[in-house]
Amino acid sequence: MNTRIFHLHALSALHVGTGQGIGAVDLPIARSRATNLPLVPGSALKGVLRDEAKEKWHVSEDDIQALFGSQADKENIHAGAAAFGDAHLLLLPIRSFAGTVAFATCPFILQRYARDVRGILPESPKVPALKDSASVPDNTVLRVSGSQIALEDLDIDSETGTEAKQWAEHIAAAVYPENTANSEAWREQLCQRFIILPDSTFSFLADTATEIRMRIRIDRETRIVKEGALWSEENLPAESVLYGILAIDKSRHSANAKSADELSALIPAGETQIQIGGKHTVGRGLCRLVLSDDLTKGE
Repeated sequence: MNTRIFHLHALSALHVGTGQGIGAVDLPIARSRATNLPLVPGSALKGVLRDEAKEKWHVSEDDIQALFGSQADKENIHAGAAAFGDAHLLLLPIRSFAGTVAFATCPFILQRYARDVRGILPESPKVPALKDSASVPDNTVLRVSGSQIALEDLDIDSETGTEAKQWAEHIAAAVYPENTANSEAWREQLCQRFIILPDSTFSFLADTATEIRMRIRIDRETRIVKEGALWSEENLPAESVLYGILAIDKSRHSANAKSADELSALIPAGETQIQIGGKHTVGRGLCRLVLSDDLTKGE
């Protein structure tokens, strides 16, 4: 089995929803049940990449069936060789008084990220232990004065940490690989605005700092809001970064017995632009999908 890691970088507001809401927001985004952190289900990625494989990567229909599974062929029903994990939140952009925006994460997310990518990416930096203050690289542009950082309505003390700088460089290299246009400039921007927040502070911001947009439907005859056609939508803000795991096994297609290595080679490493989730006709869900090379291989 081949195991690869992908990073999903939102270029516009991203809405992968649950279809219904029980709180103040009519259409909330999908979140993990245990942590309440935003995520993108693997099923959403699988459907989009199935179309990409045909239209952009020019994969044959037989290989698409082997990779993603059969659809209408009742005589040869089989599961796909590609298993898509959910995309978990890695960096959340937060409004900052200095530096415009902060790319925030927390020790819990970094520990999970290091665990999930162990053996796929180079050894991860050490995760700092934080209590009440945040950790930032020494070249940060987020400080308002002294050690103070102002995110949304929160004033947070910060400390300069070598771990924060190492993590910033580590993630920036994964999100903006060498073949990305202006990769050095984008990496520097991310590193200067990177911040590791205490878990409790990040959890609060992950609940309250997402983007809520109000939507209406206009009556074509009266040109005013149609009765009852007012609703709210939650989005992950543009510049959010998520990550996940893609595993590719050997083919289960009886007429296409390709190995895991052969099938994995059909999905190219590097950057692909995709549109994922709902509301794509109003500009939601434009993303960069950055896929690693095959770093673990086997049958």
